[in-house]
Amino acid sequence: MEINYDTGKIVVAGGRRLSGTVRISGAKNAALVLICAATMATEPVILENVPDISDIHVLVRILSEIGLEVSWPAPGTLAVCATTAPQLPPPYQLVKKLRASNLLLGPLLARFGQAQVSLPGGCNIGVRPMDLHFKGLAALGADIRMEKGTVLASAGRLRGARIYLDFPSVGATENIMMAACLAEGQTILENVAKEPEIVDLANFLNCLGARVRGAGTDVIKIEGTDRLGGCLRYNVIPDRIEAGTYMIAAAATRGSVHLSGVISRHLEPLCAKLREAGVSVTEDEESVLVEGGGNYRPIDIKTLPYPGFPTDLQSQMMAFLSTVPGISLITENIFENRYRVADELARMGARIKVEGRLAVIEGVPALQGTQVRASDLRAGAALIIAGLMAQGRTEIYNPGYIFRGYHDIIGKLRALGAEISFQDE
Repeated sequence: MEINYDTGKIVVAGGRRLSGTVRISGAKNAALVLICAATMATEPVILENVPDISDIHVLVRILSEIGLEVSWPAPGTLAVCATTAPQLPPPYQLVKKLRASNLLLGPLLARFGQAQVSLPGGCNIGVRPMDLHFKGLAALGADIRMEKGTVLASAGRLRGARIYLDFPSVGATENIMMAACLAEGQTILENVAKEPEIVDLANFLNCLGARVRGAGTDVIKIEGTDRLGGCLRYNVIPDRIEAGTYMIAAAATRGSVHLSGVISRHLEPLCAKLREAGVSVTEDEESVLVEGGGNYRPIDIKTLPYPGFPTDLQSQMMAFLSTVPGISLITENIFENRYRVADELARMGARIKVEGRLAVIEGVPALQGTQVRASDLRAGAALIIAGLMAQGRTEIYNPGYIFRGYHDIIGKLRALGAEISFQDE
């Protein structure tokens, strides 16, 4: 279901303890890059465990608009067939909705020798420049220029190179990795991102016939090949951020929630912080049990690239910590605009002081339901958690942000006992 960003609201009645089992969907950030990578294959690709979220639907529409074949053979299963070069550039009206559209640059350039992508949109969580993407692709031999907000890239056969990233950017790592798979010779990427989504991308590319080694470490080596084939079945990894959101919601409502279909080692940074705060967390390989209650303790959090604490769970933790007695500290080292949610939490009674990249959270006895507005995807999730904790009714506007990244979040929370609904206006 696609939700208009400008209409409707999510309504939450607080005070209900979450309890039960929730199955985690495929990872948004993994699925988006795998769909882009599928455009490099000369044969059909079928991806499974693809989440039903608006970001995915926007990307599918972009691929259809540029002339590629994309279809849904079954719920959660996406077929991509890129047998011919794109006929049109991606339409700006769609690209502006989706940051991940920039991940088409490397694949289309490497496969077809040229790519044209408008500068992407997405959540306003801070400056996310593409200079590392451009520098990496240029090092492979691409000619890249900007015209009226559009990136124009062209190249003959790309050539392998040694590339050092000034910052371990996930998007830049992915774009350069994909392009290098069809480059001539060896590419060595240093100081790369190590997120699970990077490892998943490498596994997928290798299924297509690429030769990628070292994903998950600081150095990735890629031996270029002439072509990539198809893949009739590839399962997207579980969404660690969705899982983390439900874990935090369970702790915040002092509930007991069992998460199935996860890769627990991807959740270790969050598990450690929840335990530090006094939450019971029990893990096995593919599930996690979170049991809230007792006396919670204030904690300090610093967001860092993986395997550090993920910036995508910082807002949700801020909501949780807003009622934990004492002073908690959050240092945001990735995106400077992640703290916009603090003003909305303050409307609900939270005491949060923001100074640059530091947020000081003084726990209050309870939050109060009111009208709030999501400023980005994870801020929206944080406001849902705050609404679940709060006394009374919370109305969350700009709900489209939330539907960008959470598959059936209302249905899943209802199954856990939450009183939550979407109301169109």
